[in-house]
Amino acid sequence: MIEVRPSQQMQSLGVIQQGTPILHRPAEPFDLPGERDAAQAVIDDLFTAIDRIGRVHSFAKGMGIAAPQIGIPWAAAIVLPPTSGAEPIILLNPKVTTVSDESDEQYEGCLSFFDVRGMVPRPLRMDVTSTTLDGTVTTVAYEFGLARLIAHEIDHIDGLLYTDRMHPGVHPIPVEEYRGTGSTWAY
Repeated sequence: MIEVRPSQQMQSLGVIQQGTPILHRPAEPFDLPGERDAAQAVIDDLFTAIDRIGRVHSFAKGMGIAAPQIGIPWAAAIVLPPTSGAEPIILLNPKVTTVSDESDEQYEGCLSFFDVRGMVPRPLRMDVTSTTLDGTVTTVAYEFGLARLIAHEIDHIDGLLYTDRMHPGVHPIPVEEYRGTGSTWAY
């Protein structure tokens, strides 16, 4: 029997993998509301990708995906909070504007290199501006695990991977060694 690695599975589901240049370039912002139709098309593509991925993998800690991860160079992402029944968070042109001094380190995974998990420091709270399809700029405060998910996706939009945030000398571990699969964020 041939073993399919988690990253190979994600690649087969249309997720761009580490090493592909689009993951290391800042995404293009939308000019909203002028590019509303283009933004809506990207949102639709992201929801289609989430549906495809969700059929083969569950995410107890929530999940997110950014447009560059599916080969689209636009500043858009969707985050599914871990809370049952919570509405998806749509991020267009998101920017972190304020972060708390308090932070923690927890393991993160990434659909673009799903064979490993890495210990990543993140702020416990942050404010994020985002633009709606009609061009309105909003600011929302996020905290704890949801802040971590949002920050991870904004990093993708900025051309960063979580490994760029890890402390020097700290390296990801194989997913087989990770013991947090299926558990919620620890706070």
